[in-house]
Amino acid sequence: MAYQSEQQLEDKLIVQLSTQGIEVVALADNAALESNLKIQLEKVNHCTLSEREFTQVLGKLEKGNIFTKSKTLRDQLDITLDNGDSRHLTLLFDDTSSISTQKNVYQVAQQITVKGTYTNRYDVTILVNGLPLIQIELKRRGIEIKEAFNQVKRYQKHSYHANHRLFNFIQLFVISNGVNTQYFANNSDMSAKQTFDWTDVNNKRISQLFDFTKVFLQPDHLTTMLNKYIVLNETEKCLMVLRPYQFYAVEAIVNQVKTTTNNGYIWHTTGSGKTLTSFKAAQIITTLSEVDKVVFVVDRKDLDYQTALEFNAFSKGCVDSTENTNILLHQFIDKPIKNKKINEYRNSKLIVTTLQKLNSVISKSRYLKQMEQLKDKRIVFIFDECHRSQFGETHKNLIAFFKGAQLFGFTGTPIFAKNAVAKNSIKKTTKDLFDERLHAYVIVDAIRDQNVLKFAIEYVGRYQYKDGSNNTLDIDVEDIDTKELLSSPARLDKITDYIIAHHNRKTHSRAYNAMLCVSGIPELIQYYELFAKKKAEGKHNLKVVTIFSYEANEEQEFELGGTENNEIREVAAKYLNDNDTIKLHSRDKLEAFIGDYNTMFTTKYTTKDYKSFDNYYKNISQRVKDKEVDILLVVNMFLTGFDAKCLNTLYVDKNLKHHGLIQAFSRPNRLLDEKKSHGNIVCFRNLKKAADEAFTLFSNKQPKEFIETPSYSVLLADFDKAYEALMVITPTVDSVDDLPDEDAQKLFVLQFRMLMQLKNMLSNFADFEMASTGMNEQEFQDYTSKYADLGRKIRESSTKEKVSILDDVDFELELLHRDEINVGYILHLLRELYGEGTEEAKEKKRQVIANLINTDPTLLSKKELIEKFMNEHLDGIPAQADVEEEFEYFWEKEKRLAIEKMATEENLNKDKLESLVSRYQVSEEMPLRDDFAAALESKPTILQRKKIVGRLTEKFKGFVDTFIGGF
Repeated sequence: MAYQSEQQLEDKLIVQLSTQGIEVVALADNAALESNLKIQLEKVNHCTLSEREFTQVLGKLEKGNIFTKSKTLRDQLDITLDNGDSRHLTLLFDDTSSISTQKNVYQVAQQITVKGTYTNRYDVTILVNGLPLIQIELKRRGIEIKEAFNQVKRYQKHSYHANHRLFNFIQLFVISNGVNTQYFANNSDMSAKQTFDWTDVNNKRISQLFDFTKVFLQPDHLTTMLNKYIVLNETEKCLMVLRPYQFYAVEAIVNQVKTTTNNGYIWHTTGSGKTLTSFKAAQIITTLSEVDKVVFVVDRKDLDYQTALEFNAFSKGCVDSTENTNILLHQFIDKPIKNKKINEYRNSKLIVTTLQKLNSVISKSRYLKQMEQLKDKRIVFIFDECHRSQFGETHKNLIAFFKGAQLFGFTGTPIFAKNAVAKNSIKKTTKDLFDERLHAYVIVDAIRDQNVLKFAIEYVGRYQYKDGSNNTLDIDVEDIDTKELLSSPARLDKITDYIIAHHNRKTHSRAYNAMLCVSGIPELIQYYELFAKKKAEGKHNLKVVTIFSYEANEEQEFELGGTENNEIREVAAKYLNDNDTIKLHSRDKLEAFIGDYNTMFTTKYTTKDYKSFDNYYKNISQRVKDKEVDILLVVNMFLTGFDAKCLNTLYVDKNLKHHGLIQAFSRPNRLLDEKKSHGNIVCFRNLKKAADEAFTLFSNKQPKEFIETPSYSVLLADFDKAYEALMVITPTVDSVDDLPDEDAQKLFVLQFRMLMQLKNMLSNFADFEMASTGMNEQEFQDYTSKYADLGRKIRESSTKEKVSILDDVDFELELLHRDEINVGYILHLLRELYGEGTEEAKEKKRQVIANLINTDPTLLSKKELIEKFMNEHLDGIPAQADVEEEFEYFWEKEKRLAIEKMATEENLNKDKLESLVSRYQVSEEMPLRDDFAAALESKPTILQRKKIVGRLTEKFKGFVDTFIGGF
C-alpha cells in the first residue's frame, strides 16, 4: 500500500471541515484574502464599506504586534465613514454568550500564497469573519511532527508580516502528521514545549488528525476557545491557551455554578497551572449575572501577594491584593468612604484575599453589622491549594455566615483517607469539605503529557559502625531516626561538603538553582553557619540565603556564631560577664542572616518591621526566580505554592510523606528549556518508602475518600468510660502530684490524652456541652495543666536517660539508590506486586503500575508487553523466584519472537536482522538503507527498494523503542 501523501492528507481534512459546517473558499493570494475579508466584515456587521472605508480598516488592522492585534480582535474597530459618521465594527463575536445574537462566519482555505521575505504557501487556514485565526500545518505520515512546528516558525519569520499583516491575527496553530496532532497559541517567541495534545475529559489523548478535527475544529468549540480560553498575559505580553484538563476543569466549575448550588473540587497535580485554571474559572464566573461576588482565597500573605501578581498578569488591574481587613470589607460592600485609597478597591466583582482576613471580616463584631447585607448573596469562593487551607474553624465560620456560598477548591495533593491528619481528633478529607471531585489530572498524566518534568530521586548517605564500637544497636539506614544523630554537627558538615562538591554538576554549572529543605530551625541555623564558614574559608562562592518563621516566646537558644552583626554582639554583651556564652533566639539569628543578605544585595530588610520582613520574603522569591540566588535554605516556607522555573534541584534533609512529599518534590519539576530534562531530588534521609507510597497514592484516581467517624452517642459513652478510668488513677487533681513513680505518671498521661482526644471529637458536634458529661469544664482545665507539666517532665527525663550513639557511628555520604520513573522503577513495583498477599492489594498495585507506564514516552511502546507480563505471567512464577530474572527471560523471549515475526513479514534473513539488532545494542547505530537491502532474502527493484527500506526503517525504530530504548 502506498503512503498517504501530504496533499491527500490535506484534501481529506478540507472535506471533513466542510461536513462540520465550515465553508470552503478558494483564496489564491493576499489580494483574494483581503477581498474576502471585506465581504465577511460587511456580512457580520450588516453594513457596506466603500473602498476608502475598507482601506481605513486595513490600516487599523495592520498596526501592532501579535499581542496588540489579539486585543484589537476582541475589541471593536472604530472607523470614520465617508459621510463623517463613526462606525464600530466587530471582528469576533462571543456567540457563546447568552446575550449574543450574531454568529461568527467560519471559512477554510488551502494553499494561500503570500509573498514576504520569501514566498510561502500555507497548508490550511481557518478564517473567522474573514480573518485568518487558526492555521493548520501538515506533514505526511512518517515525518516527525516537529517539522511542522519548525515550518510555522519559518513562516512567521518570512511572510506572516507581509502586506497588511493579517496573518499576525492568528490565535491558534494546529500541527499534525496524521497520527500525532497538537495545538498552541501564537506568539513571537514560540517553544515546542508549549505545544499541547488535546484529550477527552478523562485525559485520554486524541492524536489522530481526523479524530482531533471532529472535536476541536468544530465552529462552536473554536468560538469557545477563541473567546474564553485564550488568555492575554499582560506581564509577558503573550498569548496563553488552556490545556485540555484546564478547559474541562473550568467548564465543570462554570456548569456547577450555572446549574446547581453544589460545591466541588479540582485535583490538578502540582505544577500543572492551577493559577491559570482558577483565574479563568473566576473570570468567567464574574460574567454570570446570578453571581454577586467571586472571592479567591489563599492561606498566607505570601501567597496572597503571589496570586494577585499572577492574576494581574493575566488581566492587568483585574484584582488588587487587600492590604488590611478594612479594605476587604469595602471590597465586599462596595461602599465609598473618606479614605481614597480604600475607594480604589471598591466595585470589584473579583476579590483576592487571605483566609485569615476573610475569617476576621465574618467573625469580628466591628465588621459584622456592615457584612450582614451579604449573608444571603450568591458568592462563589475559590480556594487555592485547599489541601492545607480549609481544615480549620474558618471553614465552619464561612459556611455558617454566608448562606448562599458556593465553594470550590483547587489542590495538587488532595486529602484522602490514607493521608488525612487529625484536627481536633477528627480526620476529614477534601471530599468531606468540598463534596464532588469535578476533574482530576494526576501526576502520571502530567509527566506523560510532558506538562511537568519527571523526577530523578537520589538517596545519599549510610550509617556505619566506627572502628572499636561496642554499640549493639541495629543502625541500618531504614531504622535510624534519632534527632541527636540526624542533627549531629559531623553529619551536617559532611552533607554541606557534599552539596558544595556536587552543586555545579546538579545545576548545569549554575544555569539553574536549588533549595535545601531541613527538618527544623536549629538544623537550618547549623547549615547556614556551615555554608558561611566554608565560604569564608574560600571553599565555595555560592549565594546561600534563608528565611524562616520564628516564635515570639520560644524556649530554645543558640550560641553566638560567626554571622551575627556587631549590633547584636554589643547588645548581648551588656548583660553578660566576660566568660559567659552569648545566647540568642532564632529571631536574632534570622536578623543576622538578613544582615548578610542586605550586604550581598545592598538591601535594608529587617525582622523589626513586619512590612520590611514581608518585603524580604518577596525579594527572596524574586531573586530565586531571577537566578540571583544559588541555594535557598528553608524549613517549610517555599515548599508549597512557590513556582520558579529556574529551580532544578531540591536537597532534602527532612522527613516528608504523602502530600507534603509530593508538594516539596514538585518544586524543581517545572518546564523551562531543552537542557532542563528532569527535576533533581537529592535525599540525605531514606525517604524511598515514603516516596513510593506518595507516588502510589497520588497516581490512583480512585482513592478512598471516606473516613468513618463514631456517632455522637458512642463518643459520649466513650468519654464517660475514659473519665471513670481517670478517676481510678487520679481521683482528684491534687492526687496527680502523689503518683508514686514514672510508670504511674505515664499511665495518667496516656489516660488523660485519650480523654482530650474524645473531647476534641465531641467538640465537632454543635450540641456538645461539658455539662452532658460527668466532668465539668474547670476540672478538665485543671487536669489539662497537670497533664501538660507532667508530660513535659517525662519527656525531659527520657531525653536525659537516652544513651548517645554518636560516638559509635559514622555517617558516610555515598549514592545508595537512584529512582526514575522508567523500566527499572516499574520492575521495582512488579516485585512488590508479586509479594502482595491479597487479590484486592494486587489489583490496586496493577492499577498503579498501569498508570505509571503512561508517565514516560519511552514506556508507552512497552506498555502492551509489561501488562502482558503483569497479567499473564507474574502469578505463574514459582515461589521465591527472582522477579527481575523472570522478567528478563520473558522480555528476551518476546524480543526473539518479534525478530522472527519481522523477518517473516518482510522477507528478511533472520541471522542478518539479528546482527543489525546486536550492532544497535552495542553502538546505538541505526542501520543504513544498504544494510536493510542486504538483509532482504530477494533483491527488489529500485522502485520497490525505496518503499520497502522506508517501511523497514520505521519497523526497526519501533522494535528499538520497545525492546532496547529506556532500559
